[in-house]
Amino acid sequence: MGILLTGSAEQAATGGLGIGMILWLVLIFGFMYFFMIRPQKKEQKKMAAMLSALEVGDCVLTSSGFYGIVIDITDDTVIVEFGNNKNCRIPMQKSAISQVEKADAE
Repeated sequence: MGILLTGSAEQAATGGLGIGMILWLVLIFGFMYFFMIRPQKKEQKKMAAMLSALEVGDCVLTSSGFYGIVIDITDDTVIVEFGNNKNCRIPMQKSAISQVEKADAE
């Protein structure tokens, strides 16, 4: 008789531990979503909007740290002119652009 009572008491204690563990997991995933995943998605949307508004004549900063002027734009490639030398035109991916300064903002 004592064995049966002990078994049901252990099951009740284990059930309470399982609910507590699930609650902690939900809290951890909620924290990760609001402080890690959600801001990253906002940053990606902001970057996509910036690249879609890119126009010929804009001054851009590349991910490697070079400033240049956009000469031509295709689907996912941009031709950028660097410096005063008109012969220094380099095609690069749009994703290599990290910052855009509009030409008419000056």
